[in-house]
Amino acid sequence: MNPSDAHAPVVLDIAGPALNADDRRRLKHPLTGGLIHFARHWVDRRQLTELNAEIKSIRRDILICVDHEGGRVQRFRTDGFTHLPPMRALGELWMKDAMTATDAATATGQVLALELRACGVDFSFTPVLDLDHGGSSVIGDRAFHRDPRVAALLAKSLMHGLLAAGMGNCGKHFPGHGFVKADSHVDVPLDKRSLKAILGDDAKPYEWLSTALTAVMPAHVVYPKVDSHPAGFSERWLKEILRGQFGFTGAIFSDDLSMEGARHLEGGTLTYAEAASLALNAGCDLVLLCNQTLQGGGEAVDELLQGLERAMHDDHWHPDPDSERRRLALLPQTLPLGWDDLMHDPVYQRALERLP
Repeated sequence: MNPSDAHAPVVLDIAGPALNADDRRRLKHPLTGGLIHFARHWVDRRQLTELNAEIKSIRRDILICVDHEGGRVQRFRTDGFTHLPPMRALGELWMKDAMTATDAATATGQVLALELRACGVDFSFTPVLDLDHGGSSVIGDRAFHRDPRVAALLAKSLMHGLLAAGMGNCGKHFPGHGFVKADSHVDVPLDKRSLKAILGDDAKPYEWLSTALTAVMPAHVVYPKVDSHPAGFSERWLKEILRGQFGFTGAIFSDDLSMEGARHLEGGTLTYAEAASLALNAGCDLVLLCNQTLQGGGEAVDELLQGLERAMHDDHWHPDPDSERRRLALLPQTLPLGWDDLMHDPVYQRALERLP
């Protein structure tokens, strides 16, 4: 790969709380651009901080990520980490006192980002912009509110807190996962509404936040009246609507390629490399493959990296320097506070007081 063609689109994980030889080899692969943590990578703050420092010693430009939203989706919960509320709690506070809710959302973003960055994590996949239609078990209390205006304003307030702590953001799951009942982790959900209905409701936060979002993650949901492909594999959704119509200029992450909603495409079951190529060609800048290091020594991760290399050489996928620029822009531009300093930081202490 020529340096001018550099593009490191793969976000992978590791099997356990310490790196092994295979992890180190994969982190050095030129197509690896990020690493995502899960609860199994956590022992305590010291271990996480040392793990992240070792990852950065191998590749300084690796984007270290985590799903750390609050509520039931919070990977690190002990050894001093604050238990953050589910986003629905902020929506409920809005109904009592809207302005207090926006301040609490900013405080939530600050605490979330400051604690993660103190341990060497660069980026969290938050906020959830899905609307609370009431029927989705996988979204549920992860959503701020049913009203897209409330969801957008609370999300923007939370994003302000992330930004103040030097962290980007990722709105998910575009154009909306909240309407369907099926869980795309284990199924292929169908949202049969018209494009007009979706753009007038669930997709509104993405339109309103198009200049504030630094990243977006599309849903593994099929909207058959718009495209036969799930949104994360759809040029219509990503290039025409998100980028063209909404003017979004940040990074686009695929959701996990190992989810059921990502594999059954093109009339069959795709390999991970085929799914990754399809997502990247459709408009994604980065692709995630999660939890495949837990079986077979991580062969699936190696197959993805090798398969993407072959796809590049066979002209089935072309590295995009703009995608690499968007990935690098997600890396923090400021130094974090260490944990001990954070405990005495007045901004952090005030944010703790303002949590709902």
